[in-house]
Amino acid sequence: MATFSASSMWMWGGSDAFAEEDEDGQEIPAEQEIRWANKDSLIMLIDCTKAMFVLNGDNDLTPFQLSIKCARSVLMNKIVSSDKDLVGIVFFGSEKSGNPSDFKHVHILQELDSPDAQRILELDTLIADDEGNDFADNYGHNDDFSMNDALWTCSNMFSTSHQKIGHKRIMLFTNNDDPHQGNLSLKRLAQTKAKDLNDIGIEIELMHIQPANNIFDITKFYQDIVTVPEDEDIGVVPDASEKFDELLIRVRAKDHKKRSLMKIPLSLGQDLEVGVSVFSLCRPTTRPSYVQLDSKTNQVVKTVTKHICEDTGSELMAADIKYYQNFGGERVVFEKEEVGEVKNFGKNGLTLMGFKPKRCVKRHYHVRSSYFIYPDETVISGSTRLISALLERTLQRDVVAICKFVPRHASAPKFVALVPQKEVLDEHKVQVEPPGFQLVFLPYAEDFRQLKFEETPAPMNEQVDKAKDIIKSLTFQYNPDKFENPALQKHYANLEALALDRDIPEEFIDYTEPDVENIDKRAGDHINDFIELTFPEGYNANAAQKGATKRKTTNTTGGGAAKKVKQEASDIDFQEYAQKGLLSKLTVNDLKAFCKSADIKCQGKKADLINAISAHFNVN
Repeated sequence: MATFSASSMWMWGGSDAFAEEDEDGQEIPAEQEIRWANKDSLIMLIDCTKAMFVLNGDNDLTPFQLSIKCARSVLMNKIVSSDKDLVGIVFFGSEKSGNPSDFKHVHILQELDSPDAQRILELDTLIADDEGNDFADNYGHNDDFSMNDALWTCSNMFSTSHQKIGHKRIMLFTNNDDPHQGNLSLKRLAQTKAKDLNDIGIEIELMHIQPANNIFDITKFYQDIVTVPEDEDIGVVPDASEKFDELLIRVRAKDHKKRSLMKIPLSLGQDLEVGVSVFSLCRPTTRPSYVQLDSKTNQVVKTVTKHICEDTGSELMAADIKYYQNFGGERVVFEKEEVGEVKNFGKNGLTLMGFKPKRCVKRHYHVRSSYFIYPDETVISGSTRLISALLERTLQRDVVAICKFVPRHASAPKFVALVPQKEVLDEHKVQVEPPGFQLVFLPYAEDFRQLKFEETPAPMNEQVDKAKDIIKSLTFQYNPDKFENPALQKHYANLEALALDRDIPEEFIDYTEPDVENIDKRAGDHINDFIELTFPEGYNANAAQKGATKRKTTNTTGGGAAKKVKQEASDIDFQEYAQKGLLSKLTVNDLKAFCKSADIKCQGKKADLINAISAHFNVN
């Protein structure tokens, strides 16, 4: 049976804002996205005992260096995606102590604050200490620590922060599965403190690292420390990480607090509703917009928008502004409240319309990126159990739920398909796909386009077979996680170099560039055979590509390229165009020229010009 839990969604960590829809159903640009009022705060609690400085197997980095390197990655990600969030780093198991409560062997390396370049440089120094000698001299090691004191220090950092904090989390790095072995008193104190933190909303997440020549057993100590929801099976936990890549994947998945796009009801019938949260799992990442500064003071320029009356030049208040639409040459004026009523299609939420076989959802129905829905007990109690039953039944019958989706008040309704998705774990028991429903947007009848394709000669069987050989030779397992946006990487590499005062930016590999050598090795013979079968003798692909920069059209008289003769506005029968509804085919300049010659007073967009000309010829 499919089960849900809060931690099932930890793979969904995203940026500091999700793209929202405007009133016409289009996505708002990144610069207009909603910023979350509550900041995410994260404290990385890192074990500094001697065991963390012992190399494990063939690893080049010690567990401590792995932890610091992951912490550095978190700071870099926060700077890029959510620089308003707060991050802190605390050592436990060190000889040096530094905290307001004077707890022994607990040291605050970085207070809870926004990430900056100096913090990253400090971590770079720790990563470069391969032997750990500098750390031993500056901080030292001591096993006589109390996990209760370490957790208490983190709690004090949250409570004494002067900034408003929305989400509080502790990420604990260690390779010791039983830090208080044989000391029941310290173990009980730590368990009690962890429970108290959970009660006040502070989550503790374990980033456990594989110890040398041993197995990390979470049941010895951390089973009662880590925050685990009641409906999650404690036996299904990720394996301890051995490599940096394994640990980094888990850290990146959790360094952002999951935030829902919206919380709405799902109506399954009369007087039967469940609560769901809607998440945006995939959206384009863009470079941040530039901030305008005063050239003299370098102060941020404040943008102020004012509405000015065209006739009087006076400034208009919000109550002075109305809206209109052209209809039959007349302006139909609306109040702001009337516009809202026109766009009102009932309360927001999902309404079940019925079920269809999964095969009915075609790939070419794609309209936009899908959302993901997950049960939310805070909206309606008991939602998890009912959604779990619905997920299990739809998976068994291989069907999708067709629903009407109204994202929020005054949003246009959309038809969507709720496609069931079961949970998938990898070989390390790390979640790859969460359980829930993909919310796939379906097109309306007006969204389909009727395309006319030119008839082309049918290929020969030999050509088809050789093309299949090329495709088979170049087929690979595509994973978007392996391809980073080169434009973004170059942008942030230069910013990082400037912020960290480096001479040159760090080099990055553009994986979008085709591997010509490997392609030729795998499919070169097939490609040459295909060229011989398809193109005439002596064909040169490079020469053809260079000559294709300008396409020439030969006329019937054997002359040069035939130029398209531009139709003058005076030669256009505007009355005929208006009666046939073809005015939209004309350019704005043609429409303006006719309005001027016919003494039609009209200014504005192309639609306004078309309406004015249609009214001039009494065409509705």
